[in-house]
Amino acid sequence: MRVKLHRILALLARHLYLYRRSLPRIMEIFYWPFLDLVIWGFITIYLARYQSQIPGFVTFFLGALILWDILFRAQQGITISFLEELWARNLMNLFASPLKPSEFLAATMAMSIFKVTCVSIIMTLCALFFYSYNVFMIGLWLIPFVLNLVLTGWVIGVFTTSLIMRFGQEAEVLAWSMVFLFQPISCVFYPMDVLPGWLKPVALANPAAHIFEGMRAVLGGEGNPSMSLAWAMGLNGLLLVAAVGWFYRTFAYCKDQGLLVRIGE
Repeated sequence: MRVKLHRILALLARHLYLYRRSLPRIMEIFYWPFLDLVIWGFITIYLARYQSQIPGFVTFFLGALILWDILFRAQQGITISFLEELWARNLMNLFASPLKPSEFLAATMAMSIFKVTCVSIIMTLCALFFYSYNVFMIGLWLIPFVLNLVLTGWVIGVFTTSLIMRFGQEAEVLAWSMVFLFQPISCVFYPMDVLPGWLKPVALANPAAHIFEGMRAVLGGEGNPSMSLAWAMGLNGLLLVAAVGWFYRTFAYCKDQGLLVRIGE
């Protein structure tokens, strides 16, 4: 069966309509990123007193915060879209229709891009207004950095969605906590060198770690981050294929076992 664009757009429109009169959903996109930036921004101003000991610390920290939030929102765009259907008891209705798993994933990924775009705009403007920080100082490297972080967010989001589908309501907490399990090995606010030796191989298998290493190399004037980007793109490609394959396998299992009917009960 061919993928139908109108079904993807219909599911995307269904989620966008939820934001029209829902303050909590709007706050999720705008308020929390703004709050994160304000709180951590003032922390960086305080820590800037030690800038002589840590060169460019403020530049590294605010840039890392903005890029990390892009990854986080990319993941949330997928998992929260799935949970919206779960909470509305609409999951069985969707998959009883001609909607295919590929179309469902495409719609959640489109929703993820929408959230990332909104968050990126608000955080970029707030950083510029409150702290005179211009994230575009990263230059054209910012584009592949953001694209790879979105892909990493999708990997985590699709994998988390599979776990929630398989294990049901008790696994819903993973929608918010799973991404933070990756934060220590993503080296968001510190270089990979500070990790203990046994943890470095784990961090090297995480695409996000290579992106944040590349960001620090660009901002620190240390050279071309092409190698970091190559590692990130390769790992993202492999992990995304694996995550989507795992999603299909989990969906088939849940369908055969009748678990789709019982999710959220």
